[in-house]
Amino acid sequence: MVSSNLKSVLLGLEFFVYSVLAIVALFGAYLALLLFRRIKAKRFPNDKAADDFLDEVRDMLDKQDYDGVAELCDSPQYWSKAVPQLILVALANRTKPLAKLKRLVNQEFEREVTTELEYTLAWVGTCVRSGPMLGLLGTVLGIVVTFSKLAEMGASGGDPSKLAGGIGTALFATALGLTVAIPLTLLGALFHVRVGRLETDVRIYMGEFFDELETSLAKGKK
Repeated sequence: MVSSNLKSVLLGLEFFVYSVLAIVALFGAYLALLLFRRIKAKRFPNDKAADDFLDEVRDMLDKQDYDGVAELCDSPQYWSKAVPQLILVALANRTKPLAKLKRLVNQEFEREVTTELEYTLAWVGTCVRSGPMLGLLGTVLGIVVTFSKLAEMGASGGDPSKLAGGIGTALFATALGLTVAIPLTLLGALFHVRVGRLETDVRIYMGEFFDELETSLAKGKK
């Protein structure tokens, strides 16, 4: 039989579990919002916006107006986008061999964009895994308290059916943990797709830029 003091401790722990679950849910929602805003900031709104930007860059490169390209990329409209910022890095190092320049730009993209997004996604995964475990812990604590009451009622001849509500409350913790984990799992999968699309877009657009840059630099050497 569990002592009254231990039951109080278990009830306190159960309340603590619910509190931590609430914190995990709020933290997960905050991370999801943060990811959404960061990915949106790094991508062009649509393909047309990207094509319009690359057309402007192409025209300036054709005239070998590298300062104009830099000013365009550093304008308020584009300074948060991944591609314009990578173009700035490429222009600042355009005297390097093309293969080395591409490697430098890839490293910059991984360091400044991909790593940050994957780090945040990892924390979302931590929230997903924590939800069910915390819910299970709350259920176990609730069942321990319920069975201790059952033992006391058995000794005093009480009605065990009255404990059904306690068991239901204990199982509610697991349900709550799953309620936290399932939406975050879906959001995590969605953001993995969006990060993948961002990486694909950057590779395509930077490939087009490097082709134009190579042509422009070759023209300047003639």
